[in-house]
Amino acid sequence: MMILTRFAVAAAAFALSLPATAASAAPVAGERAVAPQIVPIGVAVSALSLAIEDRTGYQRTSFKHWNAGADPSDGCSTRAEVLIAEAVQAPEVGPGCTLTGGVWWSYYDEREVTPAGALDIDHMVPLAEAWDSGPSSWTAQRREAYANDLGQETSLVAVTARSNRQKSDQDPAEWLPSSAEALCRYAAEWTATKLRWHLSVDELENDTLLNTAAGCGGNTVTDTPAP
Repeated sequence: MMILTRFAVAAAAFALSLPATAASAAPVAGERAVAPQIVPIGVAVSALSLAIEDRTGYQRTSFKHWNAGADPSDGCSTRAEVLIAEAVQAPEVGPGCTLTGGVWWSYYDEREVTPAGALDIDHMVPLAEAWDSGPSSWTAQRREAYANDLGQETSLVAVTARSNRQKSDQDPAEWLPSSAEALCRYAAEWTATKLRWHLSVDELENDTLLNTAAGCGGNTVTDTPAP
């Protein structure tokens, strides 16, 4: 709750000068949709809470993925739905959500990629890193929601398998995209994901994000708090 309160206060100072956007996250039944908050990247990083990370008890299987996605009736998993949404040249969607053709842009390493099978779907904040920062106390249902998050488009990203595996479960203090052009976008999307899910950062991670943000004047972070 403290993260949201601090972020909301910072966002309010800029609200009049920023365009309004519609909420992208579907609310849980009985909950109201929460509008996105858009603020300068430095303000957003400063809203993150500091904590010592703890990976005790982490297992990848604690996060169920990929599930049936946003529309269980279409036969497409979360992975397939991300691929369809992020294609720069749309693939043909066949029976069983088989994807044929299509072209994607992996912004981590600035590579054009085809076919769909050559891509990984990266959790912007990896599951193990997320575990360090909060989900160890979550329910299985909330961890599944995190692993399949389609409510904020920056939470999951289609990238080359090579770049995803180089990144592995590392935070920005340990790994950043090889493309200098990607740094500001990556820092903004990492910060947005941590804010969305109330995830903390450790000291080195926070310092790296602040240093990166200092060179990203004019960049903003869009955060839609998770239901």
